[in-house]
Amino acid sequence: MEMSQTISAAVKDFILREFLPDEDPGELKETTPLITTGILDSIATLKLVTFLEEKYRISIAAHEVDVAHLNTIADIATLVRSKRGG
Repeated sequence: MEMSQTISAAVKDFILREFLPDEDPGELKETTPLITTGILDSIATLKLVTFLEEKYRISIAAHEVDVAHLNTIADIATLVRSKRGG
């Protein structure tokens, strides 16, 4: 499996487990807006950032904790890949 697919799968699993436990996993797509639809509020976003930093051993800067970088699973995978040098 390609790294971005692996990252996307891990992020999706985390979001479903932590924030959408009763939702149909098939409804959460790589392009589903997370912040702008309210799935991720400020506390949930911080939990997600902590998860990403610990799992992928990266550091996410304060200016990257925004809609441009974290609004979709695809955006999140892109950010993680860039932080890991790929």
